[in-house]
Amino acid sequence: MSARRFVIQQHAARTLHYDFRLQVGRVLKSWAVPKGLSTDPKVKRLAVQVADHALSHADYEGPRVVICDRGTWRALTKGSVKRALEDGHLSFWLEGQRFRGGWTLQRTSAGAKPQWLIVKRRDD
Repeated sequence: MSARRFVIQQHAARTLHYDFRLQVGRVLKSWAVPKGLSTDPKVKRLAVQVADHALSHADYEGPRVVICDRGTWRALTKGSVKRALEDGHLSFWLEGQRFRGGWTLQRTSAGAKPQWLIVKRRDD
């Protein structure tokens, strides 16, 4: 299997936030993270799930969008990534230029725009 891509884009929309995107199959699963990813395992950050994007969006930069980091990722959760996301819990490892290590996405609420927490794992 080829490496899965991830990208973090700073997005100056109505409010400044970061779009965190993980390649799952042929799409980018996407979350808006108001404060961006934390590298402190004690800090939990809100991540609001938004619409999937095409893989080509991983390279997009524009007047209001800047790529902050990109690289590859792998699942730490056993089994299917799609199933883990459906179940609301995915642990993964990022290999980026800026972000490296483990994080966990944990869904806290469902609905039109499910809310998740994204938390840095301790890399022992």
